[in-house]
Amino acid sequence: MWRITLLAPQYPDGVHMHIYIDKIGGATEGTLQNVNILNHYIGMKPITPDAIPELEYMPRIVIFFIAFAAVTFLFDRQWMYWAWSALFLIALFVGIYDFYLWEYDYGHSLDPKAPMKFEGESFQPPLIGKKQIINFTAISMPHVGGYLMMLSAVCGLIATYLKFKYRRKAKAI
Repeated sequence: MWRITLLAPQYPDGVHMHIYIDKIGGATEGTLQNVNILNHYIGMKPITPDAIPELEYMPRIVIFFIAFAAVTFLFDRQWMYWAWSALFLIALFVGIYDFYLWEYDYGHSLDPKAPMKFEGESFQPPLIGKKQIINFTAISMPHVGGYLMMLSAVCGLIATYLKFKYRRKAKAI
């Protein structure tokens, strides 16, 4: 769904953390462990997938929207197109906001006993884009699954628009 890349002189190829719909990992098996070791020095709590409930229920939400889309297609009711589109957009915005809150918590809730302290520094990666954090460049972008979710929203909105447009045309005839 999402990818956060950390670039630094000691990591010229970058550390690539992947956030899937139901787990957090990386380009290599030890990525999450490496990120947690780095985060320890600045006092960030460890990223523990079991402590993130969204990873548990997100697959069910995706299945719900797939089923809802299939039912909407089968019954072909205009209100169902509107409902699917509206609920899907709301879910996307809530998901992005929840991700922002997750990043904010990890980047700002620092252990005061951390080995390294940087006054006034925030360690929150950007929601989308690039940000310099001490000697690291953090790049946060949607990944394949995130782009597919956006494509689904666009396709749903186009289908809703076309359903509305052709239904109005049919009534006018």
